[in-house]
Amino acid sequence: MRKRQKTIWFSLLCGLCRLAYKQPALLLIIVALSLGGYAYEVKLARPALLYQGEPQALAPGNSDTWFRIFRNHGFILGYSDLRGNPLWVEYALTSAAENQPSLKRPSRFETDWRCINRVSHESYQKSGYDRGHMAPNYAISRLYGKQGQIDSFLMTNITPQKPNLNQKLWQRLEEVEVDRFAKLFSKVWVITGPVFKGAVERLNSDWRVEIPDAFYKIYITEATPTTKAVALGFLVPQTVNGREPLTQFVTSIDTIEAQTGLDFFTGLDDSTEDKLEAVIDEQPWHLQSVSRLPSRY
Repeated sequence: MRKRQKTIWFSLLCGLCRLAYKQPALLLIIVALSLGGYAYEVKLARPALLYQGEPQALAPGNSDTWFRIFRNHGFILGYSDLRGNPLWVEYALTSAAENQPSLKRPSRFETDWRCINRVSHESYQKSGYDRGHMAPNYAISRLYGKQGQIDSFLMTNITPQKPNLNQKLWQRLEEVEVDRFAKLFSKVWVITGPVFKGAVERLNSDWRVEIPDAFYKIYITEATPTTKAVALGFLVPQTVNGREPLTQFVTSIDTIEAQTGLDFFTGLDDSTEDKLEAVIDEQPWHLQSVSRLPSRY
């Protein structure tokens, strides 16, 4: 396989050299189009799916926080090939149409052609962990249609979650964000992902996938001429029984940044960022009224 790959790359390089010799103008056009495509991706396509900039590593030299950015239909993420997990996933919520029919759930998760480690549906089999969505099927399928749902079933959007977390408490939070939070505000941005602490533990079914100790969710609204931005953070351990009140896991963005090693909302001015990330205020979100809603499972 490696010999075949080397042969392909060598043939491609030889082809480019011949093209540069025979058709230099055509090669320049190809290079210009490639650079234009990259500029579109970085300057236009990605920023449209991000609120106030992409997350940054607090310590760039720490390989545990290295990620590659993958843009999908309706959401964007930073994926760690070293950990076999997305370190952050971001999407925007708006109020879904009433009585909107649910799309049929795919029967399998798919390997993402962009990932190096080739984590697959089978990687989680008999591991004791669920394939936990970060960009949730419940929200993405309703707001971004079939292609968004298909992209949410890529393994780069998946991380190991214990059943009581995935099927109960996390499911409750995913439902609340669409059915309640999105209706309170015209638009809510969400950043979510895993938290790793202590010794490295990996799936017994696939060593390429590291097991998180907890998960975070950050909700933030956009400021308007008449309203200030508000934010809400959650930090949920793997060990929940699933019936706990959501209020039990409310925390500050500063705490989440310290736990993940990531810096969020770097595009905000420093004073606004400092205030939003330090405060813990669940009142604007009416969290008490939905804190104990039951799970669907």
